[in-house]
Amino acid sequence: QVQLVESGGGLVQAGGSLRLSCAASGSFFSMNAMGWYRQAPGKQRELVATITSGGITNYADSVKGRFTISRDNAKMSVYLQMISLKPEDTAVYYCAAYKDPWGTSIGSWGQGTQVTVSS
Repeated sequence: QVQLVESGGGLVQAGGSLRLSCAASGSFFSMNAMGWYRQAPGKQRELVATITSGGITNYADSVKGRFTISRDNAKMSVYLQMISLKPEDTAVYYCAAYKDPWGTSIGSWGQGTQVTVSS
């Protein structure tokens, strides 16, 4: 099973930027899709962005144009660059490793990292 450790969360003012990182351990990282999800207080966990093993990306409408997901297979890491942050982006952000190259079935979750955007 893939183990995931997120980092890079914190407190930022509206309009600011943060870069989240997720380091993975285990084999087959480069063969599987990866994703970022978030969960705000009192809300369900929602998809933020995914990236397939081939580098195809997909974003929630709410973050398109502001967030960028990327991966470095040599470092077994996936990143989420966030710019123009809004208070509504405040949430715990989770890294997810899928069991397949296209992102259809999640295999592992990270522990989450808090992102707080102040107005």
